[in-house]
Amino acid sequence: MTAVRVVVADDDVLLREGLASLLDRSGFEVVGQAGDAARLLELVRDTDPELVIVDIRMPPAHSTEGLDAAKEIRRDWPQVGILVLSAHAEVDHAMELLASGRGIGYLLKSRVSDVAEFIETLERIARGGSVVDPALVQELVTARKRNDPLAVVSERERDVLSLMAEGRSNAGIARRLWITEGTVEKHVRSILTKLGLSDTDDDHRRVLAVLTYLEKR
Repeated sequence: MTAVRVVVADDDVLLREGLASLLDRSGFEVVGQAGDAARLLELVRDTDPELVIVDIRMPPAHSTEGLDAAKEIRRDWPQVGILVLSAHAEVDHAMELLASGRGIGYLLKSRVSDVAEFIETLERIARGGSVVDPALVQELVTARKRNDPLAVVSERERDVLSLMAEGRSNAGIARRLWITEGTVEKHVRSILTKLGLSDTDDDHRRVLAVLTYLEKR
């Protein structure tokens, strides 16, 4: 089989050379190395690689130059697989790129030390697969829980809220759930409190609660 053509981009010379050497020994063909985003884009244009490995932070500002270059590569050369390396799990920076399609990966640099797993990751991306670091997955789950206002609502309260979204009155909800109307009223008060809806007109608060529910479905 023809070796996968790879460009490695990282401003850390030792890491870059180490990755290139590892890839050569593992059957890949390293067709270029770059220390900054501008050089990376030149190499992609000139060498037509099948896979790019790029650090998320590169010169001159060490902010998101590598990520920005990866987005440009995905836009102009969509057939090129991309693995973004990062020292930390940065959810906001990763999401747009990960949502851009096949042949994409996001990995913490610490994962490179597991050579077999790292090589397998590269092979999967080169074949069009997607790889997300487990640490980033955990960050995404935590962020979703943190940002989801319904996370504090109990399962029974969700049932009540769902029926509120159908336009049912407290009496109608009580009949549907086989509970008393007084119990429904308690659930509704609890929902409104948990969602942080201020003590104003009850009908208006119910509408706001329903809108919150519908937005998060």
